[in-house]
Amino acid sequence: MELVLTVTPCAETGGFVARWDDPAGGGICTQGDTLAELQTMVTDAVRGYFDGAALPSAVRLHFLQDPVLAVA
Repeated sequence: MELVLTVTPCAETGGFVARWDDPAGGGICTQGDTLAELQTMVTDAVRGYFDGAALPSAVRLHFLQDPVLAVA
């Protein structure tokens, strides 16, 4: 099974929110202030949600809006 979380920018904090709705009910919703923090939070949330069950073969982040990187 492949898991796809939808990522949207968070207007209030400037970070990102990732969400996956389980078709059977429930799901995952987590956030991070940076892309690196979001990846860590998603990994932790997926492991927690599937605790004791088989983990997904892949976890993908689907960005509804491309993130802008600050390089200056």
